[in-house]
Amino acid sequence: MKMECGNCVMQFGVFNLRNIRLIARLDVKGQNLIKGIHLEGLRVIGSPNEYALRYYCQGADELIYMDCVASLYGRNHLSEIIRKAAENIFIPMTVGGGIRSVDDATQILRAGADKVAVNTAAVSNPQLIRDIARSFGSQCMVLSIEAKQISANRWEVYTDNGRERTGLDVVEWVKRGVNLGAGEVLLTSVDREGTRKGFDIELLKAVTAQVSVPVIASGGMGKAEDLVEVVELGSADAVAMADILHYKRSNIVEIRAIAQAAGLGVRHYEQD
Repeated sequence: MKMECGNCVMQFGVFNLRNIRLIARLDVKGQNLIKGIHLEGLRVIGSPNEYALRYYCQGADELIYMDCVASLYGRNHLSEIIRKAAENIFIPMTVGGGIRSVDDATQILRAGADKVAVNTAAVSNPQLIRDIARSFGSQCMVLSIEAKQISANRWEVYTDNGRERTGLDVVEWVKRGVNLGAGEVLLTSVDREGTRKGFDIELLKAVTAQVSVPVIASGGMGKAEDLVEVVELGSADAVAMADILHYKRSNIVEIRAIAQAAGLGVRHYEQD
């Protein structure tokens, strides 16, 4: 199947359920795409949908949009951004930040999202995980976790864009969230986020060893080889990328080629 996208034409192969997904992550504040380090010191990058379209044209498998300040204001502000993105982008989109109810999830899904990611509200009300999964299917309910290391092989769940401690152990919380119906886990290392030092492999290993649902590694990708490492050593099912793409230190075409050269299963993609 071919999709027209600006000046590029893309040939999409059939998705293989065992393929590693290459996901572009877009953190949004207001109308701006932003990027920080450890989820702090946010710097404005540009228009989120301009970057999203670029990554779509490069062959991203999915997009993740995160409203970084939604928890502060009590609601997600991305509906209009998602609605406009859905006019030109035809890959799955996950949207998170400020989703506190089934009604909030419904609004985002109607705008064009395929999945919702929930963190802060799920910690406050774990029943929300079950409610969303029952309403839309577990494949729609992504448990978003912001993890900070507190000791050797122990990580704590944080909320509110990495600002608030919860006292919850990451591994125990992941297992509980999956039992409640989460069909996927977005696992962000706050310690590595924006540092370009690579993913927290031990964190990924600890989580993927305990759950059977897909786990998306997020936070720390500095070079394409970091993706290979987190898949081979951390058993990640997908990788979320931001800094490496936003600052054009690499692109999804190059990253896909390196993954293929390393023998990883990725979606077939051709650009004419």
